[in-house]
Amino acid sequence: MSDADITAPEFDRHMLEALICPQTHSVLEYDAEAHELISRNAGLAFPIRSGIPILLIDEARRLD
Repeated sequence: MSDADITAPEFDRHMLEALICPQTHSVLEYDAEAHELISRNAGLAFPIRSGIPILLIDEARRLD
């Protein structure tokens, strides 16, 4: 089995309708290339691991 056969589960974009930033309670943007959910208001990028968004502020990356 090659690496191409092993892919991470896709993030269900319909989840965006229900998810909000845990810090600002604002909408999140999906960055498919980086596999992150972006909160512009908070300046944070939340990772998506195995198709599951990790909405913990301690796990978020600061946007520059």
